[in-house]
Amino acid sequence: MTNKLPPPRPARVITIEELAALYPEPKPIQPEESAALGRLIEIAQADTGQSRRVADFLLAWWNAGNCGSFDLTDLWGVDTKIAADMVTVFGLVARLHSYPDALGFEAEFKAIVRAWRPELSE
Repeated sequence: MTNKLPPPRPARVITIEELAALYPEPKPIQPEESAALGRLIEIAQADTGQSRRVADFLLAWWNAGNCGSFDLTDLWGVDTKIAADMVTVFGLVARLHSYPDALGFEAEFKAIVRAWRPELSE
């Protein structure tokens, strides 16, 4: 018994509009995302154990290669509300495919670098 494959279908050309519909522009940063990011930036600019963990998280987004990565188990060392903000910002990063400076947070992140990675400061 021989299995016969159906004949190949002719290639379909899609329009630019159809392609754009497959990859819609992401919504801009949402108020709850902006608020969560603002709270994390404020925490990262303090000098506590939780601040270090938050700074590590944010700097892994800024430049993991130079600033270091983030150990997910560090979530265990922050308050539940801080962890929830980190989850919100993680979703923001995944959704927008943007670095923080492209979202208008360059000055804040440079301040975090100066505080927690002074050897990398300009």
